[in-house]
Amino acid sequence: MDDLDRKILTELQLDGRLTVTELAARVKLSVSPCHRRLRDLERTGAIRGYRAVVDPATVGLDFEALVFATLRWEDRDTVAAFEQAVAAVPHVVQAQRLFGEPDYLLRVVSDDLAAFQQLYDQQLATLPGVQRLTSTIVMKHVVDDRPLPA
Repeated sequence: MDDLDRKILTELQLDGRLTVTELAARVKLSVSPCHRRLRDLERTGAIRGYRAVVDPATVGLDFEALVFATLRWEDRDTVAAFEQAVAAVPHVVQAQRLFGEPDYLLRVVSDDLAAFQQLYDQQLATLPGVQRLTSTIVMKHVVDDRPLPA
């Protein structure tokens, strides 16, 4: 990965809909070498994919909470079962395993507080191996979907 690859990644993080011609012009490279570098970045996994970033409020998901999960046991089977179950909950839009306590941080979206309570009681609290859940409501996004530094 060199400086030119980093420039390509920076431009695509700012606008993933750029054509190869537009991208090449922005990074000051001809189209063929730019296209080759782009394909290499995709092949090596530096670029994992392309997607639309959807505003949650526009689609009715106005409520967001961070849920901290602590497991009873951290053996391989419990961790695998918990992670598989979390991945199956569509309203969990991010999940990270942490060092120390708590064991996991989940970012959860829902329509409103009542919908979150129902999701919490019926799905999150019943996840395999859960000892304790603690949640907090997101008041405001200060930094959101920031591109990775070059």
